[in-house]
Amino acid sequence: MIDAAAFSGHVAALRESPGLKAKADIAGVAARLGLAGAAIPVGDDCAAIPDGDGHLLFAMEGFIAAFVEADPWFAGWCGVMVNLSDIAAMGGRALAVCDTIWANGEAAAAPVLEGLAAASAAYQVPIVGGHTNLSTKDPLLSVAVLGRAKRLLTSFDARPGDVLVLAADHRGAYREPFNHYQAALSAPPERLRADLALLPHLAEAGLCRAAKDVSQAGIVGTAAMLAETSDVAIEIDLEAIRPPPGVTLARWLKTFPSFGFLMSVAPPHVEATLELFQRRDLHAAVIGEVHEGAGVTLRAGGLRAPLREGPLMGFAPARAI
Repeated sequence: MIDAAAFSGHVAALRESPGLKAKADIAGVAARLGLAGAAIPVGDDCAAIPDGDGHLLFAMEGFIAAFVEADPWFAGWCGVMVNLSDIAAMGGRALAVCDTIWANGEAAAAPVLEGLAAASAAYQVPIVGGHTNLSTKDPLLSVAVLGRAKRLLTSFDARPGDVLVLAADHRGAYREPFNHYQAALSAPPERLRADLALLPHLAEAGLCRAAKDVSQAGIVGTAAMLAETSDVAIEIDLEAIRPPPGVTLARWLKTFPSFGFLMSVAPPHVEATLELFQRRDLHAAVIGEVHEGAGVTLRAGGLRAPLREGPLMGFAPARAI
């Protein structure tokens, strides 16, 4: 049970979360590039490009120097892993990986490349090229993944009346000192691949309407992005969010999990959706509802508070791709 003081603390911490604030940086970039209202809507986990009877999916992630320097092998692994989550969140399956690496010599680049190679092998998605600069001071990494979706999941299709489902893998631990909850490194590779395959299965079966992978913005920040692009309001019950054993709710709300997805699901499909994840020993639960309106509201017991005022990323709603 969350009391009034704890609820106020959670709301205040989420409003000031660096992960959430970083998403606001997207607005200025999108405006300068003229992306709002683009022919291919922007604001999703991947660019989705119509291609015959499906969509090509293109995802890209960049990593800050402090992370690459502190944990280079894991940064390489994450370069593949987080992009594959983006592809899966849109109902897709990954086809190929490209990377760009900057490092001060081959020895400095080696653990990053080893992490990339290990994730490529585990998820069975080949690295097919990229760009290398081994004559630079700062260690930097960016990774892109190409995929394909037969039936697309987007951030634009949550509808009032849906419920918000959170699915996450609780079988892991934090990769200190960052808020990265890692549940992949000790898992059998075939399990990792089968878990990710749940998302395209949900899309192709018509069980899920919209989805996003839980990003650096955390559960609530990711919901704010989903609410904005779908032009809806989302209310989240903080008491319905169950962290992994030994993890506080305060930290879990700021966490970037290795496997975590938010889904907007029509009520008739909720039971089947939850069962698919639970059957694979993944945590899945209803944590909120989708309503008419805008933004995210948090609640606990009889307490309610808005997350923030105004849009986060500055993207106009887009209904179809």
